[in-house]
Amino acid sequence: MPNPTDPSQLDAEALYSVLLQQVRDGLSGLADVAIVGIHSGGAWLAERLARDLGLEARLGVIDVSFYRDDFAEKGLHAGVKPTRIGFDVNGATILLVDDVLYTGRTTRAAINELFDYGRPARIMLAALVDRGSRQLPIAADFVAATVRLEPPRALVLGQAGDGQFTLTIDDHHA
Repeated sequence: MPNPTDPSQLDAEALYSVLLQQVRDGLSGLADVAIVGIHSGGAWLAERLARDLGLEARLGVIDVSFYRDDFAEKGLHAGVKPTRIGFDVNGATILLVDDVLYTGRTTRAAINELFDYGRPARIMLAALVDRGSRQLPIAADFVAATVRLEPPRALVLGQAGDGQFTLTIDDHHA
């Protein structure tokens, strides 16, 4: 049996199934739920979660590029996408979705951006993988696996044309 804490053994589809069950159980009974995915891997996961949970009408996607605290240092990447939130954020329970939770800086930027759209009643965080090494006090409410990777290695979520997820290790991520 593969070791779920060994990054080379991660099965993205199996992890998605675990995450879906955690989210389904965790959101049960909550009112005014919406799902917001962080571009790009978190958005892919959020789209599939919304479809599997029947929340397609309450799906949003955000790109935190302009909200990152390291924007001046890293600059703007070529793949900036528009933020799309077509529902009222005020009073909603927002499930914020990212593919890999690492330093916490992307999550912080996403929360800042969400508050530009209104004041949610609650924000919960779901991540496919938590790779530790947090720089900010942020933790996921739902996470399918926890692994350790030393920089500059990174986990990269991919999505095939048929919607299936894959996880690969990038040994040269900056």
